[in-house]
This record gives sequence, C-alpha cells and structure tokens, in this order.
Amino acid sequence: MKFTLDWLKEHLDTSASVDEIGKALTMIGLEVEGIESQGKALEKFVVAHVVSATPHPNSDHLNVCKVDAGTGEMIDVVCGAPNCRTGLKSVFAFPGTYIPGKDFELKAGVVIRGTPSNGMLCSAAELELSEDHDGIIELPADAPVGEKYVDYAGINGVVFDISITPNRGDATGVYGVARDLAAFGLGTLKTTDFSSVPSVGPSPIAPLPQQFAAGEPKAVRKFAGRYLRGIKNGPSPDWLQTRLRAVGLRPINTVVDITNLVSLGWGRPLHAYDADKVEGTIHLRNARGESFDALDNKIYTLDETMTVIADDRGPLCLGGIMGGIRTGVTDETTNVFMECASWDPDLIAQTGRKTGIVSDARYRLERNVDPALTEPGMELATRLVLELCGGEAMEPAISGEDVFPNTVVEFPLSEVKRLTGLTVEAAEIATILSRLGFVVDGSGEVRSVKVPSWRPDVTQKADLVEEVMRMVGVDNVPVEPLVRLNHVAPQMLTTIQNRRRIVRRALAARGLDEAVTWSFISNADATRFGGGTEDRQLANAIASDMTDMRPSLLPGLLAGSRRNANRGFDDVALFEVGQIFLSDKPEGQHTYASGVRTGTAGIEGAGRHWSSKADAVSVWDAKADIAAALDALGVDIDKVQVLPEAAAWSHPGRGGRIALGPKVTLGWFGELHPALAAELDIEGPVAAFEIDLDALPEPRKKATKTKPAISLSPLQPVSRDFAFIMDRAVSAASILKAARGADKTLIADVGIFDVFEGAHVGEGKKSVAIEVTLQPKDKTLTDEEIEKISAAVVAAVTKTTGGELRK
Repeated sequence: MKFTLDWLKEHLDTSASVDEIGKALTMIGLEVEGIESQGKALEKFVVAHVVSATPHPNSDHLNVCKVDAGTGEMIDVVCGAPNCRTGLKSVFAFPGTYIPGKDFELKAGVVIRGTPSNGMLCSAAELELSEDHDGIIELPADAPVGEKYVDYAGINGVVFDISITPNRGDATGVYGVARDLAAFGLGTLKTTDFSSVPSVGPSPIAPLPQQFAAGEPKAVRKFAGRYLRGIKNGPSPDWLQTRLRAVGLRPINTVVDITNLVSLGWGRPLHAYDADKVEGTIHLRNARGESFDALDNKIYTLDETMTVIADDRGPLCLGGIMGGIRTGVTDETTNVFMECASWDPDLIAQTGRKTGIVSDARYRLERNVDPALTEPGMELATRLVLELCGGEAMEPAISGEDVFPNTVVEFPLSEVKRLTGLTVEAAEIATILSRLGFVVDGSGEVRSVKVPSWRPDVTQKADLVEEVMRMVGVDNVPVEPLVRLNHVAPQMLTTIQNRRRIVRRALAARGLDEAVTWSFISNADATRFGGGTEDRQLANAIASDMTDMRPSLLPGLLAGSRRNANRGFDDVALFEVGQIFLSDKPEGQHTYASGVRTGTAGIEGAGRHWSSKADAVSVWDAKADIAAALDALGVDIDKVQVLPEAAAWSHPGRGGRIALGPKVTLGWFGELHPALAAELDIEGPVAAFEIDLDALPEPRKKATKTKPAISLSPLQPVSRDFAFIMDRAVSAASILKAARGADKTLIADVGIFDVFEGAHVGEGKKSVAIEVTLQPKDKTLTDEEIEKISAAVVAAVTKTTGGELRK
C-alpha cells in the first residue's frame, strides 16, 4: 500500500524524519518496500517563460517560440498548442527528458517543418497530471523561471510503499498506519470528524430487507446508503487529484475520487451509484446466474454464491468487489446514492478468486474492515461530497446488522517474558495496549483485555504478546544461545530430506548438473507423461503452457535440454530432485529424482577426443546413473528386481523397471522413445531415469546386528568360466542370481563376459558365458572342492534357466 508523508501527517502529528518513520514502520510489522519521491519522474521539468510566439512560416497551426528556461539564453521551440502565446508561463522539457504521458525520450535537434526545435512545452496529460491534452500547462505570471516544476507545484513529497500482511486489515488505511505509529511513540494521533450529517428529508431509495434463503451464503452483513441530490460533479480539486496520483490511482471525478480517498485514508471502501440510473428498488441478494458488466469493462457470469446489490433490472454491483457500468457516476451525475457496507471477508475472498477480479475494495474487505466504520464512513464521504460538490443529503438507508467480535482475553502479563524474553513492566504493557486501542481492566498479574473492533485477528494471549513485542521492538528481543546438550543431538532431518540431500550429491558426482524447473507444464506434456487429467489442471493458470501440475520431472528436464540444443549445446546431462503429482490427493504428491543425458554426455564426459570415439548415450548410461543413485541411498541394485519393462516414455526394447517385489516400483530407466523425441523436437538419443524416493523402504531405526570389521583373505582367488546355451528370453539377472546362490560362502563375484547368437547355437537360442570368482577364506581350495562348487553352479543355472552347459 502506498501513501505520502503529507497524507500521513494529516492523521499523525509528528516531527519524525522520513528515515525514522521508515524504520518504525518496519519495526512494527508494516514492512517498507520502498520510499521514493512523489515527483521523481518529473524532476527534469522546469518552469519556463514564452518570451515570444510567432506563427510558423510553413504551418497554419504551429508557433515558433523563444523560451526562457532559466539557462541564460533563448531556446527555439516549435509548439502546436492552441493556447501557446507570448508572455505565457508554462512547463518546459529539455532534450533528453523522458515524457511519461507519451512514453518517449525527447531528442535534441528535432526539425519540424524546416524549423529546429530544442525542447518541448508540455500539457498536463504529457506529464500524467490529468487527462487534459487540449493545451500546454498555464502557470501564474509570478511563477519563478528555471525552478523545478515539482518544487513549484508541491508534488515532490515522499511516498511510502508498505507491505500489509493478510491479518492487518486495519493497516490498509493511512489512519490505521498513523494509529500504529502513534502507539509506537512517533507522534500523536489526530481525530477524524465522523459525526452525522443533517438530513433534509426521507431517502428516495431504500434497500429492501436482505433476500437470502436459509443456509444460503450471505456476504453482506450491514448496508448503509445515503441519497445525495442536486450535486455538481466534475473534476476533483487539484489537491485530491495530486494525492491519488501519488499513490498510483487515476482521478476520475469528484464523487469517485472521494470514495477512493476514504478507502485509502481510512481503509473503508465505499461505492457511489448514479441514482437516476437505478431502476426500482435496491435489493441485497445472491446472484442468479446473471451476467454482470463491471467497471473494468469486462462481463462476468455470476453464480449463486456471490452477493450482489441489484435493482429491479439486475445487478448494480458485485458486492465488496466492483461496481457496474450501468450505474457508474460520471461528470453529468446530479443525484448520487452512496453505499458503505460491511461484508464477510471469507465470502469476499471466495468471490474474488472465482471471478479473478483484484480491486482495492476486495484487497481491504477480504482482510477484515472495521465494522464500526460502516455508518461513520458513509457520513464522512457524505460530508466530503457536500463540501466539494454541494447538494443536499437525505436520511440514511440502513439494512442488516453488523457482526462485532467483542473479544475479551484474559492476559497473564508474564506471557510477554515467557514467549519473547523481553522484560517489560506491567504499567508499560498496559500503556502500549491502550495506545493501540485495547481496553485493559484489572490491576493484578492477569488483566482482562477487550479487543477493539478493528483487530478481529487478535483472539488469544499470544496475539497480545505480539502486539507488545512489536511496539517494544523486535530488535530488543534478547539473543541467547541454546543450552548445550551433554549428549549427541538426535537427527534433525527427516528421511525424505536426507534422501534428497544424498541423491543430489550422488548425481552431481556423476557429472550431472542440477536443474530446477516449473511445477506447472502444458497439458500436452502432462498427457505425454501420464498426467493431463482434469483433477490436476490449474483453475487459474499463469500461462497457457503452465496449465497442469507435472506428473513427472522429465518434461522440464527435456525442455531444458531442448533449449540448450537450440543454442548449440547438444551434449547435456541434467538432473532434478522435486515434487511430482500423481493425483490431486495428498498421497498423490511424491518426491522424485530424475535425470537425462543427451548426445555424448556420458559419465566420462562429452564431446570428441583424439584418444577414443565419442559414443552416444544409451540405456546403459541411464541404468548406471540409477544404480549409482540407489547405491548411495542404501539400495543394492543386485538385490532388487531389474525387469525388462520399459516406461511409457521409453523405447520399448531399451528400457527397464526397478522393483522391490511385485507391487513396489522404485524407478525406471531407458532411452527416450523416438516418436516422443520427435514430438518434443529433440534429436536423440536421450537416456533418462526416474527414482521414486517415497517408494524406498524406510531405514531401520536400529541395526539388527553390528556390522563386522572388514575381513580380507590372504589367499588367492580362483576364477572359472562357464558357457551355457539357453533360450534367448532368459534374463541376465536370473543367470547371475542362480550362479551366486550355488555357494554363498565361497562365490565372491559372478559376471557375464560373452553373449553370442547364431545358427549353430540353434534358432531362438543364445550362448552366455559367465565368470565365477571363488574366494577361499581359511585354506587353499583343492581341485575336488573347486569341481564340487563348479558342479553346483552348473546345476543351479541349468535348473533356473532351463539351459545346458555348452560342450
């Protein structure tokens, strides 16, 4: 929220400097996002005197002017404004000045119809001071030549931009900010005249009783309206326009500007209707599927959960959000119906999300607006309209009753010390709370504290402690070291946090670069990787290519690889550890670790080299990466199932699944399917893998037995080779597993070193040769013992695979 220093001082009597106010605001929880000069964009514009203005020799509507801008010499300027004349004081821009209303930088040496022009006399529209572009700005004759225009016009004030947390609806108005600063000790809060304005007669417009069925959501609580007749509307005074522009609002007309002034000044949104355009009686009801033409020039379809203010023809205003065009106030409006209502903040937020409308009224009302200001806010706005537009006020029209929390908290003063460590005297605590508007009763250790109407977020003891702490100063909270423990601290990271850390290190060590991609992807990409269902589509997507929650990390990694390839980097190795979404339920959110390699980006590095051929990545690179990651996570890939089942995104014959039993899938690996690569505009090959970190078994909290010390045998190992002929469909894993199981004590390792297929081994058959390493522990093996183990290996492999020993 933005406000000027002058505006703040209308509510706060203070001599504090800008820096002191800025530090105090951040200290009390209203974080300052920026402090800037109100007229920063206009600093280069100066007051100038048109010494002479003569008709342009080559134009019937231009003048050639001699301008004194305080530089000591006359400046030639060509001007086409109809009010340009000799002796006029106006606003001048030198070459090189940025013109905000035209969005361009004024160039030097411009020639217009054959005559050079070295500057520009400006209109109010070109300085974004108003919509007036019919002529250049006319200043009084005593305006000092050469002075900065922002200094002369008094628009060089200071603008504060503060961040408001969702619970601080009271701070969405300058008055609420001033109240906090006064409580902090930075000045004295000034009072506002909210007294009732005398009426001259009954209101021609009176809302009917609220029309809500039992159980129907009712956003409006209390409606207060005032009919003002015979006003003279039009542009608002300069002081009001300047104030609104300083905080980024465009002045419209006096009545509308007054509603914005009250909204920003006191955090009390209002809405004004052209009373002559209201047809029949005003109704407070929920919408009935009608269309609504709003002031932002968009048409919205309203449903039965949205409260509207309507007449006999239909909705006039989407309650608490935005008014409609049909009854909008214009310069020609002579009779106004001013509305100030109290709303249910939750229902206002719900309506705002459904419609996507972000308005100043919604911003304040969904944060809770002081219900005690409903009628006073209307009276304040009425008084301002009568002062600036004239007219007469009719009797108020009231409907409904407001909701006041009337919260009372039993507050032990010792809670301040217990929760913050601050030592604050009881009298000071009571004084701080009283300055903030709380009513403190009692004199003992426990006080009864009544919460003011503008702070519905304060409901318990801790909230009161927070109020005291922010007024004493968060920087005064004592910093004390934690008590040193006399034993080793327990593990602080959760299992999944540990796994994320471990797998990141393992994959980075293999030469993959970590990437962080969007959790949102296009519907087409989501569908390609097993998602795209309606339950995972965003209700309010931020872009057309970010409509769905990702079902896999691979779309983002592949998109990153494609972007690199488009820039000449074809060999890329990327990985990511993050969330994927298998459904819209909590259990559908999993943590995955995924990686891709493209081109020649293998484990040994990418690119060509004189000493060896640059091999393209393959399924074996992906398998090696997933095996290394699982090994780092404590999963032995030799003890899980590696199945020849390719993922949906993988080449059918070049991919696999790693499983732990028949139901638990730990991950997938393989080469990207050529058809999918073509769809994604990626040149293959691409090797990829995915690990479901949530699917890994939980580590045991206590080891079942102590791991023994390493034992290295001094005896020489013995190797034996075996070749088997078996069906082509037999997997390598089953062969290795069978061989290892022949003697788990002496067999140290088994590996495949040759696979051969040909006519002489039989149709549908293959020859597989394995090397079995025997490691004696206590004594050298005899020939008989070796032959016995060899026979056991042959028998185990033959039984498992159905093969036979090759002769």
